[in-house]
Amino acid sequence: MILRCIIVDDETMARKALQRLCEQHESLQIIAICENATQALTVLADQEIDLLWLDVEMPELSGFDLLDRLPIMPQVILTTSKTDYAFDAFQYQVTDYLKKPIAQLRFKLAVEKALAAQKKQEQVQMGDKKAIYVKSDGRYVRVPYDSIMYIENTGDYVKIQTNSQSFVVYTTMKSLEEKLGTQFLRVHRSYIINLDKIVDIEESNLVVASKVIPISRANKSELMSRLNLL
Repeated sequence: MILRCIIVDDETMARKALQRLCEQHESLQIIAICENATQALTVLADQEIDLLWLDVEMPELSGFDLLDRLPIMPQVILTTSKTDYAFDAFQYQVTDYLKKPIAQLRFKLAVEKALAAQKKQEQVQMGDKKAIYVKSDGRYVRVPYDSIMYIENTGDYVKIQTNSQSFVVYTTMKSLEEKLGTQFLRVHRSYIINLDKIVDIEESNLVVASKVIPISRANKSELMSRLNLL
């Protein structure tokens, strides 16, 4: 098992030390090394990450500020020179909490804990392939595929519209496409629809519930091939 990870720390020496430790462990793949939380948010919006090595005290946005902005939380191992944040770490349910400078043995124990948690998570996901989990008001809400009407791109965020409510999350359409089931299709750069929720289709638009959604030329043939036409 390989954990895709990023390192977020504003201290150059701390980043390099953690990078060396990660490169020595066969189960870790470094996807990015970030100097601040803003850089990390950009990476997390485009990449699937399993593990986040995160410093707490950083300028502008702290490590906890970063976690508050994530719609989907990867595993997190906090790295800090202080022990004052243990209670906050518990609230965010981080995988581990390491004090700088990080000892090699302590690092290995943290990685083993992350690997065990990842294995358990994958087992749970194998048993639930009919829903995604969306962060809302500090908690993760199970959103069944069958309840999703459409998904709309709104810049840096996407709106997931269900039959009863909507969720606005910080992620990308590409990332969501990879997580959704086969009943979903991207019909436009700004829209993903649930094929089971289509009411009718015209030349360049379709209707889901009462929402009129455009169909791009590039996606029209794929849409028509996925429908049970007479």
